[in-house]
Amino acid sequence: MNEGLEYQEELRQLAMQGDVARFLAKARGLHPSDLSDVLASLDGETQLRLVQTLPVSIVSDALAEMDDEEHPEAVLAALPSEKAADIVDELADDDAVDLIAELPADKAARILASVADRADIERLLGYDEDTAGGKMTTAVVTVLDTATVEAAIEAIREQAADAEEFYQIYCVDDTFKLVGILPFQNLIVSDPVTVVRSIMEPPLPTVTADLDQEQVAQLIARYNVPAVPVVSHFGKLLGRVTFDDVMDVMEKETTEDILKFGGAPPEEELAGTWHQAVRNRLPWLTLNLLTAFLAAAVVYFFQDMIIRVSLLAVMMPIIAGMGGNAGTQALAITVRRIAVGMIPAGRARWTVIGKELLVGLLNGIAVGIPVGLVAAVLGGQGWQLGLVVTLAMWGNLVLGTAAGAAIPLLLQRIGVDPAVASSVFVTTLTDVFGFSLLLGLAAVLLLPGV
Repeated sequence: MNEGLEYQEELRQLAMQGDVARFLAKARGLHPSDLSDVLASLDGETQLRLVQTLPVSIVSDALAEMDDEEHPEAVLAALPSEKAADIVDELADDDAVDLIAELPADKAARILASVADRADIERLLGYDEDTAGGKMTTAVVTVLDTATVEAAIEAIREQAADAEEFYQIYCVDDTFKLVGILPFQNLIVSDPVTVVRSIMEPPLPTVTADLDQEQVAQLIARYNVPAVPVVSHFGKLLGRVTFDDVMDVMEKETTEDILKFGGAPPEEELAGTWHQAVRNRLPWLTLNLLTAFLAAAVVYFFQDMIIRVSLLAVMMPIIAGMGGNAGTQALAITVRRIAVGMIPAGRARWTVIGKELLVGLLNGIAVGIPVGLVAAVLGGQGWQLGLVVTLAMWGNLVLGTAAGAAIPLLLQRIGVDPAVASSVFVTTLTDVFGFSLLLGLAAVLLLPGV
């Protein structure tokens, strides 16, 4: 790995020195993914100069491998329209769509006007980028279900050059409706006069063009297939989504979920600047501040109680923190279940909440009793203070786990992304309820004797 990094650094230095000939000689043996890292590390002027002088085939492969946060579309936009069009012509249609879709409409139109074969690209641009249609390629290898094996092999040979890498052979009828998948093994071992229909397999799974990209990724993972065919609502074959595109989708979706779960907005880029981070995070911090005032209001209301029994001030962050941790555990499990489609429908959802409620009941007892004993010994108020702390700890863990399961399910039901808002509600509830339960019980059980 270190050798690879040193090689990339050498290429970067050659690019900065303007030695394009030596750069090209070394870049030819570099994988497009590694070359994309080199391009991304260059300043804008050097990057543009290099892209304008390198062969189109090398540049197109490198741009296709660049991450979204490295903004390969910006490189394309900075080029003359004719050069950009040559690069787009060299790209697979799904990769071309990914770049074109990020460009301003006027720039995209000028580039597409110079692209020789733009019909497929324009059609794919009509789909939402987060759907199967937005991720698919129209490059498929098909055979008629009525063809013989000998004729199918010849048809595959003719199509293979234009289909880049293909992992499946799709069987269609004379209306181009998908009717099956032809495994390579069945094709090779069958007699040349065998009809394809007799050796094809059911086309499972299939997706429609409007299906969300995350659900497409889940299907490919579930069925362990290298690609999934995309069909119209009438069954006509439109294209395919391949596993490499799905890997990018899963990485993007996972990153978004992690950012949202941590309270950072999903639109923040990992490689973004500090002022972008401030602009994206400040609204969420402001919302958290407003909810924190609710917990502070509870403390203010019971300030006389805290002054009289100082150990309560020590116990408050412990009880609130434990409730928040229990809620976060349940929340993480529930949000992940939602993300991978493991949440049951209808009344069965109550089983998820019921399980977490039982976990909270048992964990609350296990944690609350020892903490209560410590409070009883150190607080100077006898068993009453121990009972207050035990009940407050137990109650807050029960609430935290139940809320951690119920809130994301409720948000999902009303159409709000549970990964975005759940943590704010859960932490607010456990803070407010934990403080209220501890101080309220103390006021009832301890105040007469204080």
